[in-house]
Amino acid sequence: MVIFNASAQHAAVNNAQLDYFGWMPNAPVGLQHPPPASRGSCSESSLLASLPDVKSTVHSLAIIYLLSKKPADFVPLGGSEQRYFTETIPVEVAARFRRDLKRLSCDIRARNVDLTLPYVYLDPAAVEDSVTR
Repeated sequence: MVIFNASAQHAAVNNAQLDYFGWMPNAPVGLQHPPPASRGSCSESSLLASLPDVKSTVHSLAIIYLLSKKPADFVPLGGSEQRYFTETIPVEVAARFRRDLKRLSCDIRARNVDLTLPYVYLDPAAVEDSVTR
């Protein structure tokens, strides 16, 4: 569970942030006016007036960009050179895990070839082995 939370779940939430939040209307940092009180009472002009100002938007985009940026010391899941075990069974399990990750990465890349908008966020090659070093 710890490995999943610190790698795959973190990647699922973090890696798509800039793609989703990079277009401010998807998730504005705040609203300048309260939301409509009833259905059908929103117009284009009232919607645009509710969106945050440029300065707030730029600040939120800068934060999202920094949070989404791949770290300089990025190590993909299973790609660490450190070996913590020397016993036969744990070494074999870790090797099988790495093989499974490589196979999964190849499968994901093959499925993405024909997609207009490929889903790359959970490709093991794009999933960091930890949320921080």
